[in-house]
Amino acid sequence: MKKLLKIGVWISVSLIVIFLIYILFFKKNNKENLTLIEVKKGTIVKKAVAVGQIEPRIKFQVKSKISGIVKTCAVDVGDTVKTGDLLFEIAPDPTPQELIEVTKNYDYAKASYERAKADYERALAVFKERIISQSELDAKKESFDLANSNLMRAKETLELTMKGRVASSNGKIENTIKAQAPGSILTRSVNPGDPVVPLTSYQAGTELATLADMSDLIFKGTVDEIDVGKLKEGMEARVIIGAMPGDFLEGKLTKISPQAIQKEGSTLFDVEIELNNKKGFLLRAGYSSNAELIIEQKENVLTIPERLISFENSGKDAFVEVSTSSKEVKKIGIKTGLSDGLNIEVVSGLKEGDKVVERPPKEIV
Repeated sequence: MKKLLKIGVWISVSLIVIFLIYILFFKKNNKENLTLIEVKKGTIVKKAVAVGQIEPRIKFQVKSKISGIVKTCAVDVGDTVKTGDLLFEIAPDPTPQELIEVTKNYDYAKASYERAKADYERALAVFKERIISQSELDAKKESFDLANSNLMRAKETLELTMKGRVASSNGKIENTIKAQAPGSILTRSVNPGDPVVPLTSYQAGTELATLADMSDLIFKGTVDEIDVGKLKEGMEARVIIGAMPGDFLEGKLTKISPQAIQKEGSTLFDVEIELNNKKGFLLRAGYSSNAELIIEQKENVLTIPERLISFENSGKDAFVEVSTSSKEVKKIGIKTGLSDGLNIEVVSGLKEGDKVVERPPKEIV
């Protein structure tokens, strides 16, 4: 009986010791794992982000109005040109069928002209003898003028097909392509010897080069539909260029597209931002960039990391855990304001210097 009593006492003592160890060590360690974050005053900025790149405001393609083969390329990528500078020279390269057709058309137009001329001269002679009326003479004159016009057109077509240039009553058409505006050559798509399809009402034509004014660059990008309703033209922007880490350009939002586009399952809106390159950066077309547009900003307000807040009642109620003067942890309700996604404004419930508890992340078993 005494032996059983001793065993019972030892078991009781062991349990008490284990319990005290748990209290002194495990709970102490748990408290030590808690991090206290001080409530401070700071600035909260809510931003919308546009993703895009730097582009010239004015950019256009250079195309030919005649078909043929590229004979000369007078420019290369990166060259700067003025209005009227030579860009390309196109050598005519008609097919045998085209040669036969334009030659036959010219011969037919010439024969028609000679016949109409003879008819008109004969009619003019007999008119003086009062054999035919004025209306008959006028009809012969009209036929002669029409034949003359057809002959001129057939001659110009033949000359253009054979030589690549012609001076007509509608202006000078030639096989040299010149710059229609000053700028820089961004791309050159052809080399000497490449075939060229002309620009017409029925076809787009071969793109020879891309010309742009590199002195006037803007940001072109897209904004998600979630943020576009909060934007308005004239908003200040900060453009961060990937090729220039650690620096940025200031800008102003100048255009918001009224029509959405679908891209990879997202609904986006095109935006344009006019850049203010006061720092004199050397910008290049196509630089990938992000633009931050300030939607709302509050300064000198109480802030805490948003991760410290637990929301209840479908997000209507916000709570944090604070450390009291007796080093106990207490859960209190707060009212929040503006958030930038990382930090959030505390409107009421906390004061500057309060200690908010941050618990360690739960381990996934």
